[in-house]
Amino acid sequence: MATLRDIQRKIAAVKKTRQITKAMNMVAASKLRGAQQKMEDFRPYALKFAEVIGNIAARTEPTDNPLLRPRDAVKAVNLVLVTSDRGLCGGFNTNIIARAEELCTEKKSENIEIVFTAVGRKGRDYARRYKYAIEDVRVGIAGGNFGFNAAVDIGRSLINGYLRSVYDEVYIVYTQFVSMARQVPIVRKLIPVSFSDMVSEHQGESVEKVPYLAEHICEPSAAALLEDLLPRYVYVQLYRALLESTTSEHAARMMAMDNATKNCNEMIDQLTLLSNKARQAAITKELMDIVGGAEALKG
Repeated sequence: MATLRDIQRKIAAVKKTRQITKAMNMVAASKLRGAQQKMEDFRPYALKFAEVIGNIAARTEPTDNPLLRPRDAVKAVNLVLVTSDRGLCGGFNTNIIARAEELCTEKKSENIEIVFTAVGRKGRDYARRYKYAIEDVRVGIAGGNFGFNAAVDIGRSLINGYLRSVYDEVYIVYTQFVSMARQVPIVRKLIPVSFSDMVSEHQGESVEKVPYLAEHICEPSAAALLEDLLPRYVYVQLYRALLESTTSEHAARMMAMDNATKNCNEMIDQLTLLSNKARQAAITKELMDIVGGAEALKG
């Protein structure tokens, strides 16, 4: 059995750990409120923007715009992997990386080259560990206070690479926020842009296909409008993915730190019980020594 002093030291160390996890839980909860508000404010705009662009794109041929035109043969794919910069957020990074690995396995089975655009240190470390080619790395964005310009910078790089035929498709893998207890890894094709499978989303879950009810009057022409709006559509989807992933990260970290705090409380209770037993054993031993000494004096 460990000595009483060792147990007391363990209790003190666990109490300090509990202070840290409780503080991190409160920080994550504070950041979550702001991130969730931004995400919920932007989500309807992103869905309506996709609906309007889909309406306009339905009046044109895919060959009218290079961002709508699928390649005859896909030889290289750029995978935008959105992870966190820091750990201590439960299975957040593990789940999204596992989803990316599934996509990589699928593409490699088709002899398609994988190139990564890593948003977040954890995604960058994963790509380096498994020797994937890395096109671009963006750190300090995920989980932070970023603006729309962050999505524009990433989107411009992706569009330029696609137009120069560096890669033939662009996918984004991110975590979609559904609730505090549920965040879902999502894979979405960004480029070439396709509206055939556009769905309505409510609280992160696909519901049904949305019919294009409104008839938009296009001036100048639909093709001319798409020339300007399709790049913005890519930026909007990227920005939405960053907002969803940031909200999911804060929610996952808050839950992880809450569980860690509960574990610390349980460990303190167990160590306190063990400390009481050790102290009782020490007292019993001292009493036996005293009684033994008294008996020896009598003899």
